[in-house]
Amino acid sequence: MEAAACGTSIDPEISRGVRHASAERGSAPLTFRISAKRATSGDMSDPVLTFTKAGIYCPAGDFHVDPWRPVDRALITHGHADHARPGHKSYLATHAAGPVLRHRLGDIALDGIAYGEVRQIGGASVSFHPAGHVPGSAQIRVEVAGEVWVVSGDYKTEDDGLSEPFEPVKCHAFITECTFGLPVFNWAPQTEVAREINAWWATAAEQGKTAMLGAYSLGKAQRLLSRLDPDIGPILTHGAVENTNAVLRDQGLVLPDTVLVTPEVSAKSHPGSIVIAPPSALGSAWAKRFGPVTDGFASGWMALRGIRRRRSGDRGFVISDHADWAGLNSAIAATGAERIFVTHGYTSIFRRWLEDQGYDAQIVETEFEGEAVDASAEGDAA
Repeated sequence: MEAAACGTSIDPEISRGVRHASAERGSAPLTFRISAKRATSGDMSDPVLTFTKAGIYCPAGDFHVDPWRPVDRALITHGHADHARPGHKSYLATHAAGPVLRHRLGDIALDGIAYGEVRQIGGASVSFHPAGHVPGSAQIRVEVAGEVWVVSGDYKTEDDGLSEPFEPVKCHAFITECTFGLPVFNWAPQTEVAREINAWWATAAEQGKTAMLGAYSLGKAQRLLSRLDPDIGPILTHGAVENTNAVLRDQGLVLPDTVLVTPEVSAKSHPGSIVIAPPSALGSAWAKRFGPVTDGFASGWMALRGIRRRRSGDRGFVISDHADWAGLNSAIAATGAERIFVTHGYTSIFRRWLEDQGYDAQIVETEFEGEAVDASAEGDAA
């Protein structure tokens, strides 16, 4: 799935690059059932993982990883809506991801697992390893008869101080996202971005405006909250953000004091405030209570001038819970894998780049969304 399918229209020059790369290779994306040779034998046998209409499937263990259709047994990398869907008979996720899954999916049949714990499921050995994407997120390692495949889910290699830091996992095959799989995506240090956000907020407060910052309710919102300067003014939160805050605080996550926006809360009651809300709330009737507002949006897509221009917000801050170009390449190299399967993002360009580096790289079509840029989106996919 190309980035345009993730809720954004990409810049014309990038679109031309994608088309050029695809035409030059002359091959369609590989979608279903990729055969692999077992590392410990010379004959062909069932692959460790296959790609089906329901999702990524392990024949030896009879389970799926982050399936997008209802299945009997689902192993879940993290709690974002494009990876953790309702309707499965049973779920397995890290202990840290469990409370968010229950919060979002309700009374599900959920089993927890510790990072690094090895669980035997049928003929497959399974373990979960930190992905650094959001609190509780994991890569899933699957070993069958000596061959190891890893499903990355979503990940970032920069330690944000809240999520369990990314740990590379050695494997023969690596299934990776590439949401930001172009060299233009090169994240600045998060301390620098925090300074920009706090300066923008302070200026807004001096001008008698409310700063309203769009951020996804799981992961991005808490990451931004942890870097705000509470001396500038009150920190207000939309209900979707505050509900997630409550779940994570109950798990011991340390966040600054926040005020839930209720009908009684306004710019008059809390002057000089910043409001953290899902992107869909920006410019809505809900936001009008705050009077003069300056809008900001925090996303990796803000690295593209075309997208910044198309958004109606006043400021764009380049920060993402996905790996940038350097992070993707370093993570892949650290696995030692020879076979790489790329899922959502700039798949055509990134696949070609990986092939040029000597990898056996293929594209796999999934229903993962990556980081959406459309403010009308539900906002839980990134």
